[in-house]
Amino acid sequence: MNDRDTAEPVMSGRLVVVRHGQTDWNKAGRMQGSSDIPLNDTGRQQAREAGQALAEQNASWHFLGSSPLSRAQETARIIGEYVGIGQIHTIPGVIERAYGTAEGETLSFEDSRHPQDLFDGVEPEGDVYRRGVATFKQLVMDHPGENLLVVSHGTLIRRTLIATTPGDWSQHVPNATPIEVDIEGLFAWDPQSLELD
Repeated sequence: MNDRDTAEPVMSGRLVVVRHGQTDWNKAGRMQGSSDIPLNDTGRQQAREAGQALAEQNASWHFLGSSPLSRAQETARIIGEYVGIGQIHTIPGVIERAYGTAEGETLSFEDSRHPQDLFDGVEPEGDVYRRGVATFKQLVMDHPGENLLVVSHGTLIRRTLIATTPGDWSQHVPNATPIEVDIEGLFAWDPQSLELD
C-alpha cells in the first residue's frame, strides 16, 4: 500500500495554517527563527482578526495546534477563543527554522531567503521542507477527516506550501492570515525532488 492509498480516508478533512501575529522583531525586520519573541499589541489584534475570520467560516474546527514558541502559542490561544477550542496541542515539528548566528539580524529579503550562505548554524533548507511536510502529513493521518488549525511560522509555512499547494508562495507569508494546505499535495510530495542540499 502506498502513501496515496493510505491517504484516501483523510482527504475529506481540512488543514489550515496560520502564521503567528506580529512581534517587535517582525516589525523591525529582524530574523527571529527559534528565538522566543512575544507578540506585540498589533500581533494580538491580528490574532483576534484571524480568529474572527475563522469563526465566520462556519466550519466545525476539531483541533488547534501550535509551535512551542510563545508568539505562536498566544496567537493560538486567541484564535481558540473565537473558534471554541480551549485545548492547544503543542507540535514541536512546526517550530520555525533555526537561523543560527543570523538570529536577531536585519537582512534584505533576498539574503533572508538564503541565510545558510551567510551565517553559521542555520537549519538546512531541505530539512525545513521535509520537517514541515512530514509533520503536517502525520497530523492529518492522526486526525482523519477532521478540520485542523495549526499556528506556525513564516518560513516553515512557506516551504510547506511551496512543496504541497498550488499558488505563488515566493513572498513572505503574512502574519495571522489563515491559509489552506492542499492535503492531497501533502501525500503527493516526494522529498527526493529536493535539490537543495
